[in-house]
Amino acid sequence: MSTLEQINTVFDLAIADFNACEGMERFWKRELGLEHYASLMRQIFHHARENPQIQAAATAFFRGKQREMVRPFLRHAVSEVGHDQLALNDTAALGYDVSSIPLEQPLPATTALVAFPYYQIYNQNPVGYLGYLYYLEFMPTTFGARYMEVLGDMDVPKEALSFLIDHTVIDVGHNKLMREYVQSLVVTQEDISAVCYAIRATAYLYGCMVTEAFAHADEPNAYGTNTQEVMYA
Repeated sequence: MSTLEQINTVFDLAIADFNACEGMERFWKRELGLEHYASLMRQIFHHARENPQIQAAATAFFRGKQREMVRPFLRHAVSEVGHDQLALNDTAALGYDVSSIPLEQPLPATTALVAFPYYQIYNQNPVGYLGYLYYLEFMPTTFGARYMEVLGDMDVPKEALSFLIDHTVIDVGHNKLMREYVQSLVVTQEDISAVCYAIRATAYLYGCMVTEAFAHADEPNAYGTNTQEVMYA
């Protein structure tokens, strides 16, 4: 089995686990309302805001031939800038005041999802970061159409779907990049194991974020202001 085949097999298992998590079970059963979708987009804003800088940070550890991926990595990171604004726009399209969202603390599950790739990069095999990125890029291209079908049943208007539409379409190109990254960077069995672990961990943590976002819509529990964001606003 090739490296890509091994990774794809793990991705298939991981996305199945994600789609079966508590929050997604509620989603598939159409048990949610617009307030749940708005709560999720609020957390996706906080998550997406960090991704360009996380990807750029990973390049600091590339050595030797790995450095050939610095340019495409940074270009990819730049292309992700502004995706957080799409999530904010989608929330506003539902009639919510979004002015305070950039200055608030994310929910703990969202913080865990953001923190994981930093842990992988700085404390483990940095190549394993590709597993985090792989999951995020292939999730919408694999299931985006089905997610949008359910959201349509929830009466989410198309103007509030810009984040998902963008990633369902544009991430097809990013999928090709992912295959190039894997070919160039995943060269040992240790690399494969690190990437596969990160795919599974990201799927689990993303599921936690979704579940907590939906629960937050049911019983709001604010975590206060992000003083660092306020300081530099």
